[in-house]
This record gives sequence, structure tokens and C-alpha cells, in this order.
Amino acid sequence: MTQAKTTDFITAYCDGGSRGNPGPSGYGVSIEDAAGKPIADLSEFLGVKTNNFAEYSGLLAALEYALRHGHTQLRVVADSELMVKQMKGQYQVKSPDLRPLWEEAKRRAAKLERFEIHHVLRGKNKRADALANQAMDHGTGKTVREPSGGSPPSSSGGPLPRIAGSTPAKRASNDDKPRTLKGFVKNGVVHLLEGELPENCFVRVTPE
Repeated sequence: MTQAKTTDFITAYCDGGSRGNPGPSGYGVSIEDAAGKPIADLSEFLGVKTNNFAEYSGLLAALEYALRHGHTQLRVVADSELMVKQMKGQYQVKSPDLRPLWEEAKRRAAKLERFEIHHVLRGKNKRADALANQAMDHGTGKTVREPSGGSPPSSSGGPLPRIAGSTPAKRASNDDKPRTLKGFVKNGVVHLLEGELPENCFVRVTPE
């Protein structure tokens, strides 16, 4: 069934992140109607990608939501200055990884009656940032905290995906043998790509 077109502007706050750049990544999008009422939260774990890939993935999700739900006017707010200026034609898209995403975003935006994109500082994009981090937490098996402000029903169709085949690590015992877990260290904190660190364990970091 085709949904009736809605001519009022909706606003999508978009963010994407990567823990390692490239590393475990995800995006978050918080969408509001013309009155500022939250109508949808979108988020997804993307696997090992870059920050910019995740930012564009959030933009594409916002555009897809608008098109699928009959919204003809979309205002995007993002804290990625690079993406915003590329979408406005102020920066060239030189990355071969980003160019297909940029082209698809331009194609979707052209289907709308009106499309705007604006840059804001990260502090004014907190909910989208929280949703992106929630997606990354889901994907890496971490305990997830609900973003502040409550959560409207997700239009993504269900729980956020996790890394395929990942399972939490079992609690260590005295006769456990050493195990190798893959991850990375950032700002002195160990981040695992799969599973969780057992309690009361010793960690040896070995560069690949």
C-alpha cells in the first residue's frame, strides 16, 4: 500500500561513528516531525568501517525513511562537516569508498520535493550520537544503555544486529587455558571485536 505524501518538513538528526577508524562502526538517526515530536529512531551496526562510511550510512537511512513513509521534505542535521559540505557540493568526493554512498544519497535526495542538510557541533546532536554508540555496543556485545529522552518505536524492524557468531566469553576459572581474542586499544581501553572480557582476568596485548 502506498502511503499518502506528507508535505511538512521532517528533521533527521544523523550521526555515525567508528571505534578505531576503521573499526566497529554504527549509525544513529533520530527523526522528528514538523512540530518537533520524535517519530522514529534508526540505528544499525555496520561491522568494521570508517567514521565517514558510518556517517553516510546514517544519511542514507534517513533518506530511505522519508521516501518510504511519504515525506517529501527532509531536513538533515549532522555533525560531519565533510559529509555536509560534500552533499552541498562544496567539497569533492575523492574517496572511492565514499563516492558510491554519496551518489546514492544524491539520487535519493533528488526524489524529494525539498532537501536540506545542515552542520552542527556534536553537542547539538547528542541523541543521534547515543543511538550510534548503542548500535556499536550491540554489535560488539557490550551492555547497552537506553539513549536519554526515551525511544520511539524503531522503524528498522527489530533488534539491532550483532556480529555474526559472536558469543559472550565464559567466566574464567583457575584451570582455563589462555585464549586469543581480537580487538584494539584506544585511549588505554581494550575494545573487543567479539565477545566480552571475563572478570578477574589478565590481558596481554599483542600487536598484529
